[in-house]
Amino acid sequence: MHRKPAFTRVRPALMRIMAVLFGGIVAQGAAQAFPTKPITIVVPFAAGGPSDTIARLFAASMSQKIGGQVIVENVAGAGSTVGIGRVAKADPDGHTLLLSHISHATTATLYRKLSYDPIKAFAPVGMVTDGAFVLVSRKDFGTDTLPQLFARLKADGDKITYAHAGVGSGSHLCGLMLMGQLGVKMTQIPYRGTGPAMNDLVSGKVDVLCDQITSALPQIQGKAIKAYAVTSTEKVKGLDLPTLAASGLPGFRATVWHGLYAPAGTPAPVIGQINKALREALKDPVILQRLAQLSTDPATEAQADPAFLGKHLVSEIAAWKKIIDTAGVYAD
Repeated sequence: MHRKPAFTRVRPALMRIMAVLFGGIVAQGAAQAFPTKPITIVVPFAAGGPSDTIARLFAASMSQKIGGQVIVENVAGAGSTVGIGRVAKADPDGHTLLLSHISHATTATLYRKLSYDPIKAFAPVGMVTDGAFVLVSRKDFGTDTLPQLFARLKADGDKITYAHAGVGSGSHLCGLMLMGQLGVKMTQIPYRGTGPAMNDLVSGKVDVLCDQITSALPQIQGKAIKAYAVTSTEKVKGLDLPTLAASGLPGFRATVWHGLYAPAGTPAPVIGQINKALREALKDPVILQRLAQLSTDPATEAQADPAFLGKHLVSEIAAWKKIIDTAGVYAD
C-alpha cells in the first residue's frame, strides 16, 4: 500500500496552526494600532434629545480613556433605521459605533423590510444605561393619583388624547402597553419627537404622555405637569412615584436602555478596547453624577458585558414583537 510521505500528511495541520497564529497576530496588531483616527458614535436621533445627551456625556469620557478623539454624529430618520443602517454598513474597524436605545429592538418588528439584520449586522460592545419612562399628564387634567387617572382613562377612553413621539417611538410603545393592559383606547396624537409633544402637554393641548424621565424631569420638578408612576419594576431614585407594575398592572415594564454596538466583524481585541473604555466611563464620577441628575441608571458591571447586551437585545426584540404584532401597528 502506497503511503504519502510524512511531511505531506503533517503539512495541512501545520498550515491550520499557522493560520490561527497569524490571525491572532493580525488581530493583536489591529488592537495595538487602534484607534488610528477619530471614533464616531452614531446616534440615530436628532441632536438635543436624551440619547444625544447620553452619547455626548460618554464620548467625552471615553475620549480620554481610549487615547483618541470620540465624536458624536446625529443621523436621524425613518424611526432611527437610517442611522442604524449606516453603522451596519460601516467598516468593521471600531472607528464607527452605534449608540441606540430600545429602538434597535423595536424596529426589528416595526419595519418589515430593513436593509440590515438587527442582530447579525452588529457586534455588541456593552449596555450603557437603563432608565424608566414616567407617566404624566397636563397639570389641570383633574386627577391627582394613579387610581384616579386609571378610572378617568377607563371612563372617558377615546375622549382623552395621548401624545407620543411618532409611530414606533418609546413613548408610542409605552402607550400601547398601557392601553393594552388597561383595556382602554385613547386618541393618539403623534409628534416628531417628545420635545414638541411635551410642549403641547405643558400648554394643555394634549392630556397624557409616557416620556423618558431624562427629558420629563425638568417639567415634573417645575410642576408644569403631573407625574403618576414609573415604568420600571423598581422605584426610581429622586422621584417619589409608584411603579405601574405594583399599581394594578402586574408585569408592566418598559425601560429605555442604551447599548453600544460596532459593525459585525470588528476584531475582538478592538471590541475589548472599546468595552474597557466604556467600563471606565461607567465609573467616572462626572458621568455618575449627571446620570443621577437625569434619574437614569448606569449599566452595571454585568450589563456592560458584550455577551449580556447581545442576549438582552434578542430578548427585547422578542418581547416587543408580541406587543407590536398584537397592536398591529407597523411603521412601513
